[in-house]
Amino acid sequence: MTPDVPPPPAVKHGSGLSERQKSLAYLTLMVALVLEIVDVTIVNTALPVIERDFGAMAAQAQWVAAGYSLAFALLLMLGGRLGDSWGYRRLFVGGVGGFTLASIFCGLSGSPDQLIAARVLQGSAGAMMAPQVMALVQVLFEPLERVAKLAWVGVIGGLSAICGPILGGLLIHADLFGLGWRSVFLINAPVGLCAMVVGWRLLPDARSSNARGVDLAGTLLFAGAMAALLVPLVRGADFGWQVWHFALLAAAPVLLALVWRRTRARAARGTAALFAPELFAEPQFALGLAIALLFGAATGGFLFVFAFGAQKLLGYSPLQTGLLHIPFSVGVMLGIAFLGRKLLMSRGKGVLVLGAGLMALFAGGSLGWIGCASAWASALASPWAWALPCLALAGTGMGMTTGPLTPVMLARVDTRHAGAASGLIKTVQELGMALGIAVVGTAFFAGAPRGEVGAVWPAIAVIEVLLAACLLLALRLPARLFPEHDA
Repeated sequence: MTPDVPPPPAVKHGSGLSERQKSLAYLTLMVALVLEIVDVTIVNTALPVIERDFGAMAAQAQWVAAGYSLAFALLLMLGGRLGDSWGYRRLFVGGVGGFTLASIFCGLSGSPDQLIAARVLQGSAGAMMAPQVMALVQVLFEPLERVAKLAWVGVIGGLSAICGPILGGLLIHADLFGLGWRSVFLINAPVGLCAMVVGWRLLPDARSSNARGVDLAGTLLFAGAMAALLVPLVRGADFGWQVWHFALLAAAPVLLALVWRRTRARAARGTAALFAPELFAEPQFALGLAIALLFGAATGGFLFVFAFGAQKLLGYSPLQTGLLHIPFSVGVMLGIAFLGRKLLMSRGKGVLVLGAGLMALFAGGSLGWIGCASAWASALASPWAWALPCLALAGTGMGMTTGPLTPVMLARVDTRHAGAASGLIKTVQELGMALGIAVVGTAFFAGAPRGEVGAVWPAIAVIEVLLAACLLLALRLPARLFPEHDA
């Protein structure tokens, strides 16, 4: 899961920096990467507290989480193209500045709508910042040096995503300066300011020698298509599914078709396009992209409902909820670092099938534990004894799927399109997260009896459908995933 990787920049690697300066510059990039990724999931632990403080509606809570991922996904490829044209350092520092300012707005928000707007701004700034991390790693280091540096990018990114809920619980429990949930956002301010200062002083001023501009109209058209899809899914139940909800849903595929037609036409003319259409000519990439979208939706929905349900249905504190994520996080790292990596070459698509199956079985079991514990708490002598193994195995399934999926998708992609393909993968993963929060969250809130805060069983049903579709698509992958297998 890497941001968009631009063509090789037209500068000398390192730009005359000492080893110490390059290390500080690299650390600055990693700090920014952590900020961007953590803020995708850290808010899940804080949402019930935010809802209580503001008296927010369920749909507003969903948009606080989904608004960030949606804005990030829609603007990620645009951020990569702007970095190529305007300079990576400029976009990076500007993106960190916008992210920091948006984080302050989040922490000072006085209403749910203000918080949603600030989260959208935060995701937009993150999309300007994130692609420059990979580009600047290429600028700073020689090809052999990059191997270890890029490996750490993957490890740090994975740890950041799964540690977000834990960090959120710890910050809310600590209640720094009496800020409560607001500290989840305001802690970004000093970190972001330091990253801006160090980044401007140490990062090289480089840009691509092969910049092709941006397709702003295509980006806006794609954003309109996603808004037409997600707005009815999140707000339809609140307004009783009126005619305009169905009209927007019907408009979404039409707008997507226009995006596809426009992108193909611009790519054929050699002008800047939203993505490379020829990528979809490779069946393995297209299938993998569909799996990434559905699996991202399932995991995004699961993490949202689990954090929300543990607090609202079981009465757990944010700290307890954060600590509950530890076995899930350990399972994810086990699945990515050991099982998925070691078994992929020998077991092929079987690793993805097994991972999706484990996630389906034990994510459902984890949420089922919340449903049972909330209904029959007195009958469960030691409820955590059931929850912790389920969470660890669900995390293992997630790691065994997400870890190998990106290499599988890129295995047969022409290296000329590696950057565009990586950017598209990251975009689809983030869109999946937003879609999952919308669809699974709506099932959670809409399925509850009147007067109740949520119901896990309808949410489980949607998650299981999404994961079953992932499993079926994984079975359709070719037996030989890598060119090395062809011999």
